[in-house]
Amino acid sequence: MDLGLTGKVAVITGASRGLGFATAQALVGEGCTVVMAARGLEALNKAADKLRSRWGRGSKVVPVACDVSTPDGVDHLMETAVVECGGIDVLVNNVGLGRGGTLEQTSDSDWREAFDNTLFPAIRCSQLAVPHMRHRGGGVIVIVSSIYGREAGGRMTYNVVKAAEISLTKSLAQQLAKDQIRVVGIAPGSILFEGGSWWKRQQEDPKGIAEFVARELPFGRFGAPDEVGNVIAFLSSSRASWVSGTTVVVDGCQSKAF
Repeated sequence: MDLGLTGKVAVITGASRGLGFATAQALVGEGCTVVMAARGLEALNKAADKLRSRWGRGSKVVPVACDVSTPDGVDHLMETAVVECGGIDVLVNNVGLGRGGTLEQTSDSDWREAFDNTLFPAIRCSQLAVPHMRHRGGGVIVIVSSIYGREAGGRMTYNVVKAAEISLTKSLAQQLAKDQIRVVGIAPGSILFEGGSWWKRQQEDPKGIAEFVARELPFGRFGAPDEVGNVIAFLSSSRASWVSGTTVVVDGCQSKAF
């Protein structure tokens, strides 16, 4: 299926590995120019080289090292995308962090860190992308949340900021429909990739993770990043033109919520 994304410009945060890299791979494969953002330039360059190697040296991939937990980092990312690529058609907000423990164990700095590294990047990137999308006659904003934004699970701070992203998705979608800008959320389940949190837990406690998989994952395995990236690519395309304001669950039936 041709998704009609050839020539579109997509900006992806957290793009050097995991879901962000898988999304970049799917969008480059559909003919997008992809601006890949992450903190480490070395990892970004390696990721960009992988994409060029797979899809050809002519593939337009722009790695941007920046810290999107800061306003300056977001400014640098968006300015680079516009200067290098001429505008923005698709924005994929894909960063998230939540540390801490119980209510009494979680400090103000833990809460600030969760908001600064998850919710505010999505807000700030969207704020700066919207004028460019409006100028181009429309666009798509994707916000990667989690099944643990919809139901209990994981750390408290992570649950809160991911739930906030789901709420943000609906609010932005209603505001921006008049500008032909769609806003869609993605709620992945437990995804395994090298260096990710589930991979680290698996290395530390293979028996415990095997029990978790048997108990919690109906298909008997973790999800793979490309299984999420391919859904994001579809939702970023005109093939999903009537999908906005909702959060699509991609979890292999892991979650319990209706």
